[in-house]
Amino acid sequence: MPHPATAKPHLKPLLLRSPHLLPPARHLATRSRRLGSASTTVPPSVAVYAAEAAESTYSDPSAELRKLCVHGQLPQALWLLESSPEPPDEDAYVALFHLCEWRRAADAGMRACEHADTAHRSFGLRLGNAMLSMLVRFGESWHAWRVFAKMPERDVFSWNIMVGGYGKAGFLEQALDLYHRMLWAGVRPDVYTFPCVLRSCGGLPDWRMGKEVHAHVLRFRYGIEVDVLNALVTMYAKCGDVGAARKVFDSMTLTDCISWNAMIAGHFENHECEAGLELFLDMLEDEVQPNLMTITSVTVASGLLADLDFAKEMHALAVKRGFAADVAFCNSLIQMYSSLGRMGEACTVFSRMGTRDAMSWTAMISGYEKNGFPDKALEVYALMEVNNVSPDDVTVASALAACASLGRLDVGIKLHEIATSKGFIRYIVVANALLEMYAKSKHIEKAIEVFKYMPDKDVISWTSMIAGFCFNQKCFEALFYFRHMLGDVKPNSVTFIAALAACAATGSLRCGKEIHAHVLRRGVASEGYVPNALLDLYVKCGQTEYAWAQFSANGERDVVSWNIMLAGFIAHGHGDIALSFFSEMLESGEHPDEVTFVALLCGCSRAGMVSQGWELFHSMTKKYSIVPNLKHYACMVDLLSRVGRLTEAYDFIGRMPITPDAAVWGALLNGCRIHQHIELGELSAKFVLQLEPNDAGYHVLLSDLYADAGRWAEVARVRKTMREKGLEQDYGCSWVEVKGDIHAFLTDDETHPQIKEINAVLHGIYERMRASGFDPFESHSLEDKEVSKDDVLCGHSERLAVAFGLINTTPGTSISVTKNQYTCHSCHGILRMISKIVRREITVRDTKEFHHFRDGSCSCGGSG
Repeated sequence: MPHPATAKPHLKPLLLRSPHLLPPARHLATRSRRLGSASTTVPPSVAVYAAEAAESTYSDPSAELRKLCVHGQLPQALWLLESSPEPPDEDAYVALFHLCEWRRAADAGMRACEHADTAHRSFGLRLGNAMLSMLVRFGESWHAWRVFAKMPERDVFSWNIMVGGYGKAGFLEQALDLYHRMLWAGVRPDVYTFPCVLRSCGGLPDWRMGKEVHAHVLRFRYGIEVDVLNALVTMYAKCGDVGAARKVFDSMTLTDCISWNAMIAGHFENHECEAGLELFLDMLEDEVQPNLMTITSVTVASGLLADLDFAKEMHALAVKRGFAADVAFCNSLIQMYSSLGRMGEACTVFSRMGTRDAMSWTAMISGYEKNGFPDKALEVYALMEVNNVSPDDVTVASALAACASLGRLDVGIKLHEIATSKGFIRYIVVANALLEMYAKSKHIEKAIEVFKYMPDKDVISWTSMIAGFCFNQKCFEALFYFRHMLGDVKPNSVTFIAALAACAATGSLRCGKEIHAHVLRRGVASEGYVPNALLDLYVKCGQTEYAWAQFSANGERDVVSWNIMLAGFIAHGHGDIALSFFSEMLESGEHPDEVTFVALLCGCSRAGMVSQGWELFHSMTKKYSIVPNLKHYACMVDLLSRVGRLTEAYDFIGRMPITPDAAVWGALLNGCRIHQHIELGELSAKFVLQLEPNDAGYHVLLSDLYADAGRWAEVARVRKTMREKGLEQDYGCSWVEVKGDIHAFLTDDETHPQIKEINAVLHGIYERMRASGFDPFESHSLEDKEVSKDDVLCGHSERLAVAFGLINTTPGTSISVTKNQYTCHSCHGILRMISKIVRREITVRDTKEFHHFRDGSCSCGGSG
């Protein structure tokens, strides 16, 4: 919409313009075809009239035109207008425009406007106002501005139509600009001006401008007009100033139902549900009869209070007052019961509705999705399509959220096509839902494409991308987007949580500390999951002191906080401390959950604490009423297998009340490898490879089992199977943080700018190792074993990262490396020797645990 001050003086004929500022070409073509067909295809009634008119000559075509308009004969009137050699008088035009407006005949009205525009260089007050009224009713704001510009005389009615028309069309800033021009022109606003202006203030929202208009209301002495005061209440509420809205409401000497509705809705919109419901009860006490709008808004809000009894009372009240059959009220009931998690009652209301609109279906889809039934949401959406109900933008967004939960990419793509064809893609709520759907469906490239073409991006858009990258193991990209976001949009607590998760996954301690500083500046350090996200960052970066300080500072610890600390102690090899910490957790009154026992059983397994493990496993059910899941059973099998109790582990699997998965059999296979039990290992491998036939790790476990026993023919057979399946291309990656920058290294990486220096350092270290009697490349595997387990599951990329850290940090500085695979026996020995030779502390976090190397020893106490 062009600004009034910048309107061009030379304009094309009226109907060559679109009803909007930048119309698509197809819209103009549609309008042209519609007008062309209307002027060439003559209805029978018009043909009869034209034949009669040809036999008689009207002395006063204007009078005849007015007569036709009085009798509602629009086609004949339009034919007479366009066939007369002279234009009619102003009264005839006015009558025709009023008839077009009353009939909602947009095409006829626009043809009449074209005729008037051609016949008049300027428009008189009555004619101009009639044209403005009709054009604004049809949403033709641009054409209304054309007419307004050709009016040498304008009254308050003219200005009111334009201010209100721009506001209704969504051009709120232009509407306020017109209001100021009206004042500059010396036109005194009336009781109809202020509601239009105040609606625009609330729509922006612009609290300062609203205050200024409030002052104008008092200056022009409209402070007692109910309509104006109602608009003031609504404006303040939409601007978030509920106190000012309530002050205006309480000062009103005369109120109507709209006044009460405005104030009640104001409380609800500003999350003051209890205050709004109290005001509703006051309304009933004052014997003000609520209308449909009152009942629907109160019904929806009552669901947000999580008070089922009150919600049912509202339902009964609405039925008693005769609103039970109204579609809008039934929709609000569905929303209310959905907010309470009572989808059964919501479904009952929906099924009993005689008439349903798009909002009815959308309420059900959204309710099921938000209450954790995404499959039901998509079923309702499918029924909606069967019933030929056209979805709106909220429907599509809710269905996309359900697709994201289920990973239903097929349905999501169809919804994307619908959103594009219907123009919903421009709504940010739909675009954000698409981002989440593609990210959770493992198609992050499509999410990037949608994000790239979004005209507007809010904090949810950026957060969805950052979280999506983390979900797809692209944490460096997540941090890249986070840095770019800071220049455009202020992050919220959810954004910080996603960014901190990316830092934790990559071991980016310095970046994580920077985000911690942002969190403190924004004042959200205690909001939602942020304290636990910070705790997780420091635990996974090996910063025990920072983690303990964060844990101690968190006054509102929950079970997740305790679980993060437990997992940290276990990852660092402190199983005994973890058990002691668990006792402290119980003494604090915190109730453990499933995750707690997964961490504890894992710790017992690594420390070989069988009796403590059995005690914890039995206490889950007996003491804490927690039903063990597959992860708990896998931990127990791993515990028994590691200490050599393989038969007991196998019998334990046979007694499991649930079907064992690949992780359970894999734990037994690993134990058989450690203790060289070929027969049971082969049996375990049979089950595990049936469940996970394309997992390289399980194939390598079996290969290593055979290699340790010297059965090289079987090793060759397993390796051949792996090659045929293409399972040997899982490259390791390690990254190290140096001076705030993250440097990543792939297996056999030769692309790094300092690769020659890195290889030279490693070569020098290997020579010193050999001189001290340690062979860095010694292997238990013979030449018959084509590729070792270390090469497949490790890749040795951490050696490159450590060497880079040695080159680019000062002597004595500790080096911290994060790896996406496990640390093999060979690398473990080499890193132990490096820590002794260079006299530095080296920390490597792999997929299993932390390894703290110092003076030739490791915190894990093992050999990798």
